[in-house]
Amino acid sequence: MGSGKDARVDLSPDFKHWSLLTTWDNKSDCDQFYKKSFPIKWFRFFGIEELTILLKPLSSHGLWSGKQPFIFEKSSKIQNGRVAVITRAAIHFNKVKEFRSNIKRAAISMRTAPGYIISAGVGENPFLDQATFSIWENLESMKNYAYKSFDHSDVIKLTRARKWYSEELFARFEIIDSKGSLNGQSI
Repeated sequence: MGSGKDARVDLSPDFKHWSLLTTWDNKSDCDQFYKKSFPIKWFRFFGIEELTILLKPLSSHGLWSGKQPFIFEKSSKIQNGRVAVITRAAIHFNKVKEFRSNIKRAAISMRTAPGYIISAGVGENPFLDQATFSIWENLESMKNYAYKSFDHSDVIKLTRARKWYSEELFARFEIIDSKGSLNGQSI
């Protein structure tokens, strides 16, 4: 997937940052992919910086291109520590301008929210199919931003009222392992 400028939620493309989201049935297959696959070799050939994060799905609702990509055990709960979140939306074409004029304030407030660590705006179609990947110090910090920050909670209300999305997905993850950096910042 492509990325917004400086890997942020931004309409301007950033040809220096790309993301690859994969799901695996087991770690062995994942390890082999990262050792031998053409896409990884390609990114590493041209890349200057790489961040790989291994995640365990904790919860997910909604769909991504008509599918539920993340399988999780209903009893999975994060105990303590960092949490990753993916939000993804397919935006109705006739709602893009209105959505874009409102989402930027939520993205700006996220970067200053207590507990925020890092985020990247990504998408397979930069105008209509967009996602945000973010990492938080803990679940409480993420929830405070998502539901108590005015800018984000207002955008959630507008999303429902204005029916901006034809499809959406919200998923939370436990961070199992990470290596590398994004914009010079290690996780």
